[in-house]
Amino acid sequence: MYKIYIKNSNSTIGFAAQELKKYLRMMMPRVGEIKVTYDPDAKDGFMLGLMSDFSLETKVKNPYLDDEIYVKTDKNGGIIAGNNPRSVLQAVYRYLKKNGCNWLFPGPDGECIPSVTELKPVDYNHRPIYRYRGQCNEGAESQPQMFDIIDFNLKVGLNTFMMEHDKPYHYYDHFYKHKYDNYESEGGIALDQSLQWKRACEAELDRRGLLFHDMGHGWTANPFGFRDCRKLSDEERAEEYKKDIYKHVAMINGKRELFTHYPLNTNLCMSNPETRKIVADYVADYAEHQNNVDFIHVWLADHTNNHCECENCLKKSASDWYIMLLNDIDDALTKKNLDSHIVFIAYSDTFWAPLEEHIKNTDRFTMLFAPIKRTYTETYGETPRMDALTPYKCNNLVQPRGMAETLAYLKKWQETWKGDTFCYEYYFWRAQYFDMGSTMIARTIWKDVKSLENIDLCGIVADGSQRSFFPTGFHFYVYGEMLYDPSRTYEE
Repeated sequence: MYKIYIKNSNSTIGFAAQELKKYLRMMMPRVGEIKVTYDPDAKDGFMLGLMSDFSLETKVKNPYLDDEIYVKTDKNGGIIAGNNPRSVLQAVYRYLKKNGCNWLFPGPDGECIPSVTELKPVDYNHRPIYRYRGQCNEGAESQPQMFDIIDFNLKVGLNTFMMEHDKPYHYYDHFYKHKYDNYESEGGIALDQSLQWKRACEAELDRRGLLFHDMGHGWTANPFGFRDCRKLSDEERAEEYKKDIYKHVAMINGKRELFTHYPLNTNLCMSNPETRKIVADYVADYAEHQNNVDFIHVWLADHTNNHCECENCLKKSASDWYIMLLNDIDDALTKKNLDSHIVFIAYSDTFWAPLEEHIKNTDRFTMLFAPIKRTYTETYGETPRMDALTPYKCNNLVQPRGMAETLAYLKKWQETWKGDTFCYEYYFWRAQYFDMGSTMIARTIWKDVKSLENIDLCGIVADGSQRSFFPTGFHFYVYGEMLYDPSRTYEE
């Protein structure tokens, strides 16, 4: 009875057709086989393709990054299209939602698929105003959970997924060690297995056309041979000293050593041009090999008040040295003729905007605003308190807490940075555990997303657990649906 035609040979559009077939057969279990056929000239049935395949115009600013969904069907089929392959898959899910389907949390148990005898006509066209709508892995994760959450993202309107670290070993290991599980024996995984699993996740992202953001922390460790997320023993640190690596490490209180014994937490001697060159060349080499990445995040150490106090480093702020490093990275990428896009972060000590330096090639960069110390009883709708700004003092900084203070630091950055800026948020990292019913944090998310456009933010990538769905996952559902369409009411 029903037929599905693919008007474009892109693999993500092919996957979208298979998803449409699967859910139509679930909705109508006795309908029989639904054939999927490639036919650019199809005129009937369900026709899936890019909007350009149907001579439909799109008004998005950047066709690769921005999404538009177009659906025009009757009870027998019609057009399901998008301006890029990812948007075609989104269009399938939106069409199915209009016909009663819903996805409340990851995995088959979270699917709500109705039984119907006839499909409803759908006439729908939507352009999400936020470019960055995503999630970043964090916490304790299993590989099946990773596959489930990746599959879930587009179903609730997201378009972006980030995977932190070159080898996300510690996230996987936290789960597979079963350290706090009385019913499982302690285990773990091998370091290289975490890299293999990351590559498998990347394949799932690619299948769906999701925008892939990579890395984050680690660049102050990996280029110098350190394992970024592992605490070194006294013996290991003594061995590293012999390699003359510590001349690149930040000097604090007259000593150059790993901060809290963790390479991940350790900043560098940024006034040393050799140090910056090592990092810049390493980023460029990484970008050359990881050529499937849409955005490479280059962040500094995951700590605060631990920047280099040597005579030369004290001449500039942490953000000024950071901008110099970013310009060095741009030069290294240019030498390799790479168009890799870099995300830099206002986080911790770089919350304080630079005083002297500017990014030279603004087209290569996007800014990430990461207010990790914010409170979740206030929202992005607060008015920035510019009088609350404090001057930069190396290793003597107090992070802003209230949102009025926090947004003042964003506004200060925006005086010199005019490019894309989006948020790195922590709704599902720790805040969720202080609201076990999930309704208060859900309302905060709703208000936050409503306010983003007014402060020139282009969206959010939320750091957090892949298992943020107890007791209902309503807060995550609100997160995805609001970024997709911020006109939605909280009551709706």
